[in-house]
Amino acid sequence: MSQAKETGVGTGEGISLTGGRLLARNTLWSLAGQAAPFAVALVTIPPLVRGLGTERFGVLTLTWVLVGYFGLFDLGLGRALTQVVAGQLGSERGSELPALVWTSLLLLLGLGSLGGLALFGLSPLLVSRVLDVPAALQTETLHAFYLLAAAIPFVITTAGLAGLLAAYQRFRVVNAIRIPTSIYSYAAPLVVLPFSQRISDVVAILVLGRILGWGAHLVVCLRGIPAMREGFHFDRSVMAPLIRSGGWMTVSNVVSPLLTYLDRFLIGAWVSLSAVAWYATPYEVATKLSIFAGPIASVLFPAFATSFVRDPDRMRLLFFRGVKYLMLPLFPAVLVIVMLAREGLTLWLDADFASHSALVLQILSVGVFFNCITQMPFALIQGAGRADLTAFLHVIQLPPYLAALWWLTRHFGIEGAALAWFGRVTLDCVCQFAWARQFLGQDSGLARRVTLPCLISTVVFGLGIALQPASVALRALALIAVLCAYAFAAWSWGLRAERRILREALLARGI
Repeated sequence: MSQAKETGVGTGEGISLTGGRLLARNTLWSLAGQAAPFAVALVTIPPLVRGLGTERFGVLTLTWVLVGYFGLFDLGLGRALTQVVAGQLGSERGSELPALVWTSLLLLLGLGSLGGLALFGLSPLLVSRVLDVPAALQTETLHAFYLLAAAIPFVITTAGLAGLLAAYQRFRVVNAIRIPTSIYSYAAPLVVLPFSQRISDVVAILVLGRILGWGAHLVVCLRGIPAMREGFHFDRSVMAPLIRSGGWMTVSNVVSPLLTYLDRFLIGAWVSLSAVAWYATPYEVATKLSIFAGPIASVLFPAFATSFVRDPDRMRLLFFRGVKYLMLPLFPAVLVIVMLAREGLTLWLDADFASHSALVLQILSVGVFFNCITQMPFALIQGAGRADLTAFLHVIQLPPYLAALWWLTRHFGIEGAALAWFGRVTLDCVCQFAWARQFLGQDSGLARRVTLPCLISTVVFGLGIALQPASVALRALALIAVLCAYAFAAWSWGLRAERRILREALLARGI
């Protein structure tokens, strides 16, 4: 038997990993993997707050944040592993996979151990000084942090195992593990509460869940990834390109939260704490629109890496389909928010809150539209192995964004902060699509397929904001008219290829 087949890379493997039906199913699984924990959190958090008390629940949320922060010790190797393995699957370099996989996992284990040791050593300082934990809770919080330190190697190697499964487009398996483990993370503490309210006991049950999730990923990989059954292989030569690619991804992972969350801290410092609520609430509403963007981008990322080295035409097709499937639901959702922001906030909260936050919600929602479609070129560029480009773009955005945020917030308050954020994400969108063009080809039709729809959308959103002084009835009529025209255009032109495929499928079945 050939080496390619031994490692699971046979002829046509790259094509099968980018098939439309497979990617559609994987997107649905990824969407379920995000939605299920969110639904469980809505149900379980209120009794957790009541059972633990506000202070202990606050400590619990800090433990969740620490796990995420110390997860940066993987240096982006989980996502880098996805990109490199998917690329090798596309090029059918199967003989290199066992060494690549085992070397990466061993490297992740070492980095995770360093992260665990760092958290263990910093825990006394974090508990006593940095986090200002009440004296009565310091002992149990310290024990909880020690438990978290022991879990960090499992958390980081789990990211590598999940990244490996993603390269093979095993998103059904990834989310079949993620959904129950996420539900466990929220539900298991409720089981502990009748017996103990100590935060260390709650964290212990959460750490057990992380270890069980790690074991499930490991078993699935050993059974389903042929390269892992070849025996242990270690090769130092594969470490440098992995660390280089993962390092650039880490730069993006570190800078992106600053670009995302810094505005709230500065609003609190420059305006008021009330203004933070008036800004943060519409921000959370607007960013919920991105729930569809994440699953699509996460599934297409390994597909881009696979098709980039094997079938550039397939890569271009997947890219433009991804952009289209994001734009189709996003445009009407954003338009509804833009046209009815004040009324929606009044019904949900009150008229006073709506008077402060309506314009902020409109501006941020339009920004989210561009931020979501930017995930396609972001995934394409990183899938092509150029994470340095996205990292460079995030780094150079920070100084001008801070300057714009400072000036606009000082002069226009929270509306100015929203404008600064909108300007940043829009410029980011333009730059990333411009860079993606070099991978798509100059004659890919980017202007017709993306630029023109974005310009039309921007004009419509702007007119929607300008219509705000009009009556609700007039705005509702305008909204209905635009949505009807949009539905006709989407069906006639946007979904033309999908209608043709559906028609051919029905004819093939004699329907």
